[in-house]
Amino acid sequence: MQSPFLQLLVLAGIAIFLILRLRSVLGTREGFEKPPVPRSDPKGRSRHDFEVIEGGPDQDIMDHVDADTPSAEALAQMKGADPSFRVGDFLQGARGAYEMILMAFERGDLASVKDFISDDVYEAFAGVVEDRAKQGLTIEADFIGVREMAIREAAFDRTDKDAEITVKFVGELTSIVRDRAGDIIEGSETDVKKQRDIWTFERKMGTDDPNWILVATGE
Repeated sequence: MQSPFLQLLVLAGIAIFLILRLRSVLGTREGFEKPPVPRSDPKGRSRHDFEVIEGGPDQDIMDHVDADTPSAEALAQMKGADPSFRVGDFLQGARGAYEMILMAFERGDLASVKDFISDDVYEAFAGVVEDRAKQGLTIEADFIGVREMAIREAAFDRTDKDAEITVKFVGELTSIVRDRAGDIIEGSETDVKKQRDIWTFERKMGTDDPNWILVATGE
């Protein structure tokens, strides 16, 4: 029989052999190692490519104008000049301004909206109202609502911080025109007519005055 000492030597030799084999296969870890590389998909794109990062598309702008257009860039610049500005809020205010100014014009009550329109627009509106008065005509109108509304164009002067937004409106209202005797000569009290307008609003961004001014009208 082999002595216990000889058996220990044999076992020790086998253990050393196994340790050396494992080191050659697995390698060793020394100090700091590079983090594992993210596994890529078959097209070579890292998993991180699918993460949402800050600075992505501004949905408040994309909901109203096409991406990669001068209007989208202008709206983004407006936001940069005035962080409180939101396109959705502007359009909501423009809807209210359209009804208020349109009805003031129809009824000949421009004094109530003078602060919200430019001098040029005021003079043009006032000229029409004056002509109606000379002919003895009066208009009775009721606003039904805005059927369509969309931004046509936006522009921003980065030097002066002047912003312009042009909006297309399609409104609905009932309207009748009466002569001096009070007889209806145009329109109907029940028929709803469409009113199509293209209005341009202007404001200097970054100021304390939040109001937009109507500076141009068209159809």
